[in-house]
Amino acid sequence: MNRFDWLSELIARCEDEHILLRGGSAAELAPAHVLNLDVEDWGRFAEVAKQQVIRWCAIWALQQDDENLLLNACFEKEGDYLVVRAPLELRSPVLPSHTPVYPAANRPERHMQDMFGVLFSNHPDHRRWTRHQAWSEEDYPLRKNFPASNEKSKTVEPATDHHYNFFQAQGAAVYEIPVGPIHAGIIEPGYFRFQAVGERVLNLEERLGYVHKGIEKIAEGRDPAGLTKLAGRISGDTTLAHSWAACMAMERAAKLKIPARAEYIRALLAERERVANHLGDIGAVCNDVGFAFAFIQFGRLREIWQRTNMEMFHHRMLMDVMIPGGVKYDLQGAQINELQQQHTDLKAEVTELMEILDNNTSLEDRLLNTGVLSPELAEKLGVLGYVGKASGIDYDVRRDHVYAPYGQLTVESPCYQYGDVASRVRVRADEIFQSLKLMDEMLTKMPEGEISIQWKQPLAGAEGIGIVEGWRGEIISFVRFDDAGRISRFYSRDPSWLNWPAIEQLIHGNIVPDFPVCNKSVNGSYSGHDL
Repeated sequence: MNRFDWLSELIARCEDEHILLRGGSAAELAPAHVLNLDVEDWGRFAEVAKQQVIRWCAIWALQQDDENLLLNACFEKEGDYLVVRAPLELRSPVLPSHTPVYPAANRPERHMQDMFGVLFSNHPDHRRWTRHQAWSEEDYPLRKNFPASNEKSKTVEPATDHHYNFFQAQGAAVYEIPVGPIHAGIIEPGYFRFQAVGERVLNLEERLGYVHKGIEKIAEGRDPAGLTKLAGRISGDTTLAHSWAACMAMERAAKLKIPARAEYIRALLAERERVANHLGDIGAVCNDVGFAFAFIQFGRLREIWQRTNMEMFHHRMLMDVMIPGGVKYDLQGAQINELQQQHTDLKAEVTELMEILDNNTSLEDRLLNTGVLSPELAEKLGVLGYVGKASGIDYDVRRDHVYAPYGQLTVESPCYQYGDVASRVRVRADEIFQSLKLMDEMLTKMPEGEISIQWKQPLAGAEGIGIVEGWRGEIISFVRFDDAGRISRFYSRDPSWLNWPAIEQLIHGNIVPDFPVCNKSVNGSYSGHDL
């Protein structure tokens, strides 16, 4: 089925349900197709989309003038993307929620409620989500009349959770365990509240939002180079992929075609970011169950890998290597040979280490059947990346929504059905091996030529979407330019928005000491979730 087959079927079904659609053009918001509808049909459209097995991806709003918002919801099917838009008046910003149909919409809609003052009438949870109590209930920071630096916020009650109505479990043997928001290690802050009987977890509820950076607000008015730098700081371990998604969105808005060599180098760097993080995660998962040998060995390999990043691209984490129109650094012949040798060496070492892990019965006892996320629940939550691939969701943007240069490469993607911690580790290992093959193919096929092109100012109001497969999964970035060629609106959806809720589900029935390894096997980004 091609994109217009399923879109035609969707449109026909909407007509049967008397949902009025006003057509759009794929050129309006490349690469997504666009449909416009009335706000009254917002909720019913989600019901029809769900019936057509269309995945919900993201939601954002942009303020058009002093009186109107434009709501956007992004959907995906078979690698094709659809953005549905509806106008909403600021004087009465009420509309139906997508959450009863798509649970993945829960926290993104609450974020919009906090940031824009949009009320979702049938949302199951109206508790504030973003930045907690840092603003009064009458302040909406993403509206145009709210300054990026707000003096009023200094007088507001500190952002605490004592008013937050956590889920309560009753029973004589039930007790609660609060964890965080400050943790014993060096991870970012996040609050977890458990209800347990003995060591068996009955319920877990998360509270995030302690690292709010104001990314969406301070993006306004930036030039393309400034936005690229900002996007690279959404989540430090995904700096390359977030920068790429932002650049891709801006380049599509400006109708700018970057050089083929730059496309290859971007993809090479994205795979290096993927490998570095998977190496670190495999070691960290093993460390959480006391297998320090793997933690040390995978950490050693990651350190060698990142030192090469520093040597060739001037930053261990690949920060600020991406620029609008291309990349900052080229590769020379000797460097290509060095990278190829590094790929060979790493493959051999990871192969040996994974054999040790696979043959360790104590490790197997802790990882197998721990933290199981069933395929049915994974699909319901809309999880992404290695979390989804371990639970039967066979989706990879590089393969299924092909973007340059992956269309010229052999992209393989692992997929398992077991959904446990062991499967999430196995997906990471498989992706390391596949990335090494991909990078060797890139280095062999890399075209000659320039690595960047001069920026071309887009038309006033130009928009674009960037979609890339980051190491955690699908990243979606949206940009809109103002009359001066600067950023009017920027929104980025890290995969952690959809992966974090999975922990609350997969921990059920596990013992409390297994929470660290379950949490690390998902490894959501606190910072990437909290724009």
